[in-house]
Amino acid sequence: MLGFAMVAVAACSQGSSPSQGRKLELKPCRLEGLSLQAQCGTYEVFENREAKSGRKLSLRVAVVPALAAQPQPDPLVYLAGGPGQSATRTAEMLLAVERIRRHRDIVLVDQRGTGDSSPLDCELRQKEEGLSALFDEGDVPRRLHACRERWEADVRQYTTPIAMADLDEVRAALGYEKLNLWGVSYGTRAALVYMRQFPERVRTAILDGVAPMGLYLPLYMPRDGQRALELLLSHCEQDAVCEKTFPKLRARTEALLAKLAEAPVRVRVPHPRTGVQEDVVLTQQAFLGALLMQLYSAEGGSLVPLMLDRVTREDWAPFVALSLGGGDTLDRTMSRGLQFAVICAEDAPFFTQEDVEREAKGTWFGALMGLEMMAACEGWPRATLPSGYRDAVVSDVPTLLLSGELDPVTPPAWGEEAKRTLKNGLHVVVPGVGHNALVADCARSLMVEFVAKGNVEGLKPSCGGSLSRPPFFTSFAGPVP
Repeated sequence: MLGFAMVAVAACSQGSSPSQGRKLELKPCRLEGLSLQAQCGTYEVFENREAKSGRKLSLRVAVVPALAAQPQPDPLVYLAGGPGQSATRTAEMLLAVERIRRHRDIVLVDQRGTGDSSPLDCELRQKEEGLSALFDEGDVPRRLHACRERWEADVRQYTTPIAMADLDEVRAALGYEKLNLWGVSYGTRAALVYMRQFPERVRTAILDGVAPMGLYLPLYMPRDGQRALELLLSHCEQDAVCEKTFPKLRARTEALLAKLAEAPVRVRVPHPRTGVQEDVVLTQQAFLGALLMQLYSAEGGSLVPLMLDRVTREDWAPFVALSLGGGDTLDRTMSRGLQFAVICAEDAPFFTQEDVEREAKGTWFGALMGLEMMAACEGWPRATLPSGYRDAVVSDVPTLLLSGELDPVTPPAWGEEAKRTLKNGLHVVVPGVGHNALVADCARSLMVEFVAKGNVEGLKPSCGGSLSRPPFFTSFAGPVP
């Protein structure tokens, strides 16, 4: 109720329409997964911004106009995750900020190398249809090298600082003086970089699933993923029904992992969509990678004990079905080439094999993920980063930081780390949710109130006190009532 009141107060103080100073032509369009009418256009930038010559890139830009006749002059800008996700192809996220859209435009820009902005597309899995492609680990370094040979792109020009310079140029072309940033996952790194490069252009920033400059991808993922898995197993053990239904689940899962470490398993399962029986070969790494993805949402996690129980009894169909949905979404929205362009420039050069092995020690997920990333980045053309790029971002921009209690990749500790140097920051941990807190209504209400006020003063430092993890499924009919 308070959030709505703050929006109403803010609406009484209207600014001039930003479209009056707009230099970028926009035309009506529809965004994937979103029924709202949008305005779309393209904006050209030099691939090499420093040289200001040579190849040009067309950036896809979309504006979902505010509902108010005279909107507030500073829009909300959505910065997608990944790295590599397309903002315009994940536009369904905007449904969570519909209350903000009442008085502000929502802006989406496909970061260079993603979506429809000169994408660095690269097939890292088998192209053929079928379930085998879902768990195909393949030779990633070789496939990446083949993609680089095919691209016209200079991959050194696809870093976050360069992309944020693009964004500021788009901001000016759209006629906005200031922005409200909303970064999700990797998008929080992008927001922090923009805040450092263009502090005078940021009114507020929302960081959901915080990835501060001290978080190197994928160095800490085994440790953070293990934390989320331990929470899930502990919660199941503390739940009388879950523990009774799935006895000794931890020990049985450890035995399965030991078996997979010795040799991959060949399983025959029905395709979840066609019902046709297919043979699938599963390695320990493929199984763990899919398991980690299933922990991203608390709703998905509610099925994990049931899934683990089934696979330890050699029924792999539920695991395959759960894995299929996540893989399809990533293939549709993610540019793998841009993902590696960012990580190989901004992350992999900053850690060693010893670092990877240290951070993975004692986890189920192990060091292979980090070691494979280092191998894939070996020989990648070295980009130039600003001096001190990996230093913590120091800023007095009003910033709302949101963390999900159960997040397997950006847990609350990273939000706390980022907040230390954000002088006007408020960090709120949302209980019972995973990666990205905006699934909770209280988080969305905080966002509305924060953007309306323009500061964190008076905001509640907690959210969803009565929230908890969704009940575990004890069968595919659902949880026990």
